[in-house]
Amino acid sequence: MPKRKRTSDQPSPANVPSLLPQKKHYRQRAHANPFSDHALVYPASPAEYDWSTHYPAFAGSGKTPAFADIGCGFGGLLITLAPLFPDTLMLGLEIRVQVTQYVHDRIAALRATSAPQISPHPSSYQNVSVIRANAMKFLPNFFPKASLTSLFFLFPDPHFKARKHKARIISSTLLAEYAYILAPGGLVYTITDVQDLALWMRAHLEAHPLFQFVEENELRKEGKGPILDAVYGSTEEGKKVERNGGEKWLACFRRIEMHRQAPST
Repeated sequence: MPKRKRTSDQPSPANVPSLLPQKKHYRQRAHANPFSDHALVYPASPAEYDWSTHYPAFAGSGKTPAFADIGCGFGGLLITLAPLFPDTLMLGLEIRVQVTQYVHDRIAALRATSAPQISPHPSSYQNVSVIRANAMKFLPNFFPKASLTSLFFLFPDPHFKARKHKARIISSTLLAEYAYILAPGGLVYTITDVQDLALWMRAHLEAHPLFQFVEENELRKEGKGPILDAVYGSTEEGKKVERNGGEKWLACFRRIEMHRQAPST
């Protein structure tokens, strides 16, 4: 009988890729109906949610997520940004069960296989997590007022039919919630390869009094270049558009602060 090779308890660099989940094992439809009853679990208020279960390395720090990727898909944006902003907590929200599980398993594998970083930063990918949630219904249940600095809407479902436009993730009603959880000065990043949806999202954001359009070159001057590059090319959808030679429409908006005038006496 041939001798069996001795295996190490620690994964070798050659075996690390095999520990990462494979999308073929997480079959899921491309989209989900946000108006269906998905039996989701959510807190009654942000104060009741324990973020230490998602970010154990930051337990006791008092930190809460500052970046939120709405409809995060397979987590490309989160995985790209996590090492660039190791002290910023990032959260992906995804409504599809299997896709959420894939991102969860991907983060767990990256945490397990990434080399520890030098203090004061925790090891890689400790600052990123994902939850299964319906962003059209429960965002204020997770995020306190003015707690986020960045909101991402990357290649959202275009809902082409007019009767389905009410399901678009950018709408007058939802923008009020986004303005509530986004801190003054915070940014909304939107991108799509559907021109009609790009016009829709920009028109609704421009019509809202608490959002102001920001040119891409201005954001790059402010040091947001790495974020913009990730918005363009880190997601599965973005890469697919590039492979097909498609066009992408980016629009970014800053959350502005408005002071109410005291009533005249």
